[in-house]
Amino acid sequence: MTELTAPNVVASPTRTDRRRKLLQNLLRGERPYMLYIAFVVLLVVFSLSSPWFLSVDNFLNIGRQTTLVSIIAVGMTFVIIARQIDLSVASTLALSGMAAALAMSQISNSWLVGAVAGLGTGALVGLLNGILTTQLSIPSFLVTLGSLSMARGLAMMVTNTKPVIITNETYFAIFGEGTFLGIPVPIAWTLVAMIVGILLLHYNVFGRRIYAVGGNPTAALYSGINTKWVTTAAFVLTGALAGLAALVLSARSHAARPDVVQGMELDVIAAVILGGCSLFGGRGYILGTLFGSLIIGTLNNGLVLLGVSSPMQLVIKGAIIVAAVAFTKR
Repeated sequence: MTELTAPNVVASPTRTDRRRKLLQNLLRGERPYMLYIAFVVLLVVFSLSSPWFLSVDNFLNIGRQTTLVSIIAVGMTFVIIARQIDLSVASTLALSGMAAALAMSQISNSWLVGAVAGLGTGALVGLLNGILTTQLSIPSFLVTLGSLSMARGLAMMVTNTKPVIITNETYFAIFGEGTFLGIPVPIAWTLVAMIVGILLLHYNVFGRRIYAVGGNPTAALYSGINTKWVTTAAFVLTGALAGLAALVLSARSHAARPDVVQGMELDVIAAVILGGCSLFGGRGYILGTLFGSLIIGTLNNGLVLLGVSSPMQLVIKGAIIVAAVAFTKR
């Protein structure tokens, strides 16, 4: 006769257990919890320091200011998880904006033509970065440092450093000035980028391969993953999102300029690292990147309200990146 045994029953954690685990994680300084705490601390400090900080208009302003960084940071999350880095995103944005504006002024004054030109240019720069990095085995730091200069130079050369005016009203409404379900379209595009990033990274085979390549590229290769293709795809995604950010920026300002957002790659990388992504690959998540972007945006906004000079702002942001990387290595 078969002996009956009692089934293994795993008791669900009680509310007290969950609170105890949360407290233990806080005391250990777990990154996700520290990220949320840092965000709240910033809100409290700037609210007490400036009477203009705690207002709806200022929070909407922070949302608009973080739009470009947040959109590009989604792609940068994929690149950094894959053990790479992209320093060319700000220059890619400038070149993509010029391509969109020139396409509408020289080919057809259609918002769709401008959108395809902007997104396509960004994706093309990303493809170039990915091919040079993976096929020639050149470190992505050096490749994207070179494309940073080339893309910015091309953006200045095609119009002799002059801005290109955009006149398409539909383009302004879709990418810069309209609303979608009551949400300003720049913030709506940010949410779209975040949702697509979450689906790709956390609910898709491509995301699992990105984690595998970043965690252990040799093991990923022996398990049958085309590591070069996966890495290149991450660069293409980042370039395309830089193109989307270019559409948002040029639609907001009714023009494309070759000298915009210089140095913004620092904010993008800082947002991703603050959000819990490891510079050594294999770790990171999109929601953390969103909070990292909000921390950078809140920090920028609060420092401006407090009258901190631009050079000092750079010093503070650089120190934060160093601290975040040091925290990553714990």
